[in-house]
This record gives sequence, structure tokens and C-alpha cells, in this order.
Amino acid sequence: MSSGLPLSEVAALVGDPSRANILEALQDGRALTATELAYLAGVSAATASEHLSKLVGGGLLAVRRQGRHRYYRLGSPEIGRMLESMMVVAAGRAASETQRRATPRISPALREARTCYDHLAGRLGVGLADALIVRGIVVLGEEAGEVTDSGRAWLAEFGVPIERIGKTQRLFCRPCLDWSERRPHLAGILGAGLCRRCEDIGWILRGHQTRAVTITADGRRGFAEAFGLPA
Repeated sequence: MSSGLPLSEVAALVGDPSRANILEALQDGRALTATELAYLAGVSAATASEHLSKLVGGGLLAVRRQGRHRYYRLGSPEIGRMLESMMVVAAGRAASETQRRATPRISPALREARTCYDHLAGRLGVGLADALIVRGIVVLGEEAGEVTDSGRAWLAEFGVPIERIGKTQRLFCRPCLDWSERRPHLAGILGAGLCRRCEDIGWILRGHQTRAVTITADGRRGFAEAFGLPA
């Protein structure tokens, strides 16, 4: 965590249902206004403002002023990773309590394809990770991964830059446990690059006020041809 807060204070910030809804709404990496976040959290503007102030003060959110508006986003990729891990735990508890499948309440759209901070998750994200591993493009360990020599050439041809960006401390490639599929998808700089590339070429469309992404007709053909995923 980058906030420097004791664990109990971080837990208290995330533990409020309205603040949890705000954080979940920002899990796709977008920046949203206080008005948008109040609507998504189901609270008044005044209540949202109070929650946002606490989240910014705790370092969980960052805020940027642009024109007349303030835009809020997650404070760092590590915070996005923390939230996704918490969703894994929450989904597992729901499963044990109801003795049903692991994610009884996730919508079909979110389960098929969604964003996890700035990379792809759900069946699509896990499928991409599996394809890259099977084809020898990526070697994935428990905490990090690396691109093979042949993988570097393949990714360059696909249009994903694979050089480390500046002096960032963010891992280039790492597994992120998918809370709906219970298997890893790709995160880090590589995961973000794949997501951006798929969006740039029109294979996916981001939804409005949701983390679900739509796979276009071109995308279904493209994912089948490039990664061997079911069309």
C-alpha cells in the first residue's frame, strides 16, 4: 500500500459500504467526478463528498482538477490489486455460506469480460493469459512473469510495446488472481498494454459506468485468430 496507513485504518476506509462502492466503480482505471460517484454509490452529493475526502486523505484515491470539475481515480495500481484480492476473498466467503458456485452474484457481462484496474479480467482476461502461456509468449510465476524472446517478437507484431516505461516501479508482467474465474489473468505494464491495444483496434468497447467490456464482432474474430479463443 502506498498510503502509509496502519492496516486497521485501511480496512476501516474500505469497509464502509458506500466507500466500497466508490472504490469498486473506479476499478477500471477511469477517473470520475464526485457527481458520477455519488450516483454509482447510491448516496447524496454531500455524503459522497465526505467519503471522497476520507479516501483521498487516506491515499486510496487521487484527485485532479480539470476545468470546473475534480476527477477521482484509484491512488495506485497497488490499490487496484488490493481491491481485486479482497473481491476474491469476498467471493469465496459467499460461496461457503451459500454452498453455491464461487460467484453467485456476478453478472454474465462482468464474468465474460471486464477491466481490473487497467487490464482485462473475466473469462476474456484469463483466456488471453492462458493463450500467451501455452504459446510460449509469456512465462508466468507465482508473483511475476517474463516475456520470452519469441514472445517479444510476437507482441511487437501485435502492436504492444514491451519496453519498460521510464523509471516506474510497477512490475512489467505479473499474475492477478481473477475473483470470478479463480485463475490468473495478466496485470502489470504488459496487461495494461494488451488492454489498450485491444481497445485501440476496436476489439473491445468499454461500458459507461460499468467495468464490463463488450467484445465486438471484430474482436471475437480477432481473439479467435490471434489467441485461439472461442469465437
